Amino acid sequence: MNAKYFGYTLGLFSLCLSIVGCKDKDYAIPEPKNELQNDCIKRTLGPNLAGLNIEFAYAMGLPATRGKIISAQVEASIQGDTATYLENKSYYTNGSGEDVGIPIGDSSVNQGNVTTVTFTKDTNAVTLRYYYRIPKAAKGKEVRFTFTAKSSNGETVSYVMGPYAISNMDMALDLPVKDGDACFISVADMAVYNEKDATANADKIDLVYLYRAIPNITFKHALVSPGADTAYLPGVVLPAGVNRVTKVKKTWALRDFHLARLQYGIYIDDVDFRQLDMTGTPDYAINLKSEAGVWVETADGKYRAYIYINKADDGKKSGTISMKRYTLK
Repeated sequence: MNAKYFGYTLGLFSLCLSIVGCKDKDYAIPEPKNELQNDCIKRTLGPNLAGLNIEFAYAMGLPATRGKIISAQVEASIQGDTATYLENKSYYTNGSGEDVGIPIGDSSVNQGNVTTVTFTKDTNAVTLRYYYRIPKAAKGKEVRFTFTAKSSNGETVSYVMGPYAISNMDMALDLPVKDGDACFISVADMAVYNEKDATANADKIDLVYLYRAIPNITFKHALVSPGADTAYLPGVVLPAGVNRVTKVKKTWALRDFHLARLQYGIYIDDVDFRQLDMTGTPDYAINLKSEAGVWVETADGKYRAYIYINKADDGKKSGTISMKRYTLK
């Protein structure tokens, strides 16, 4: 990996700007400087949630005449979870469009909020991927990152990224629901309970999932507040104490990328929950289908949530839901 390749790697960032801002000028790949250089981009999009990764690509290099890269490290202003790591491989794309990794050093080591890769191969230019696993301790805060490379000739270079706001939201994925069984949903616990467990957590049950095929009525899959009119809970026997009145607003085509994991680049963020108007909202949502969703506000006003329907199965009277939750107070 030589300095010419490094000049190309660093030039990618300038190329994007050149295309936008200098359409009338021919672009030339910058000549590499006679020094250790670095650059960085953030690869992940959307809000930064605890439990997910923030991913970066960190490029570094120097002319072969000036030595080799001996280490790279990233220092986070807030220590990441244990799954945080700096990749010890450099990747290229083969003829089949697959990423192929070439090891250039030992596996990264985390010491507090610093993650380091020590190089074991003679390397002049490389781009490493860094994955910061967001800890719960970072919720509602900002995090910064300092990327640093060191060369065998004693040079050191750094690149600062951020700050990045960390969301206050929580998330739960792929919770199975089934009519008459796992049908009691708690936003507070971000969990689904059966009748026995719902009885033990009666003050936390916000919604009941049910499926009904009723002649001349389009009901099918529904999420209904326990305190709703019994007409919306046909045949449902609620455990003792399960009686909360929850606000429920049905919506279509809001396929949040984190919850749906489909091709749509839509993200629900903290501000969406804060600005949500739940005035006059009913306490039930019926005729729900796959890829539909509901906004929810709990009876105590503590939480708002968005519940996405990943799957709705008429035959099995069941489904799969995922949830984002925001704490209001």
